[in-house]
Amino acid sequence: MIVSASYRTDIPAFYGDWFMARLKAGAVHVRNPYGGAEALVSLQRRDVDGFVFWTRNAGPFINALAEIRSLGFPFAIQFTITGYPHALENRVVNAEGAVEQVRSIAEQFGPRAVVWRYDPILDTTLTQPAWHRENFARLAGALEGAVNEVVVSWATIYRKTKRNLGAAANKHGFEWRDPVPKDKRALIADLAAIAAQYGMQLTLCAQPELVFSGIEPARCIDAARLSDVAGRAIPAKTKGNRPGCACAQSRDIGAYDTCPHGCVYCYAVSDSGRARARFRAHDPKACGLR
Repeated sequence: MIVSASYRTDIPAFYGDWFMARLKAGAVHVRNPYGGAEALVSLQRRDVDGFVFWTRNAGPFINALAEIRSLGFPFAIQFTITGYPHALENRVVNAEGAVEQVRSIAEQFGPRAVVWRYDPILDTTLTQPAWHRENFARLAGALEGAVNEVVVSWATIYRKTKRNLGAAANKHGFEWRDPVPKDKRALIADLAAIAAQYGMQLTLCAQPELVFSGIEPARCIDAARLSDVAGRAIPAKTKGNRPGCACAQSRDIGAYDTCPHGCVYCYAVSDSGRARARFRAHDPKACGLR
């Protein structure tokens, strides 16, 4: 079993002590976000083929990564760096600091252990296509040699996303739009060409309607990558968590509405105030995230 930790929240940035406590305990309680039922997920070495961590700030988790590796668990990190303006993401580590973290992780654990995520792509009057091309090229240049894949996706405008974006737009005085597919593909093609200049393959996360020749779907839970990191084959069948997802089968151990990063476009947080409150109330000794 591959364990995802977690596309629902940023465990390395905020819940590292809790994760390590659960790893030592050998199990974690996970509540179904849609029905409330709770399940026990084993974290014992014999049951876990590897971990995929999702983060915007691995700094608080660096020592834990070394310990996880010493315990024999292979891992890969999906590391998001967008460098967006403060109005869109006001509590994330700055892009330069994040780049340094990625380079440090690649040096310590190898370049196959980390993947850059430039997602979601958001079209606003602060982040227009020309801005994205320049920003993406700057970040790609800084990450050259440390990663060989960059995952992108366009923002999916859920009802909560629309509400949160609207509130931020009113507060900070910007406008946003959801471009037509033709415009989305055009920017993806430009970013893919830039990525190739810096030795990276661009892949597209869970948006098959935007895939075109030369663009591969992303496998964010990637058994092949984990196999390379582990130095042994990790068998896993493709079983994505939503339509269009090409990920290997995994079990996510996070919880929605627990990440206090404050990104206004985030699909995993419906209310940033509630997420911050839940983070402040979190008990590192709890059996599961609440």
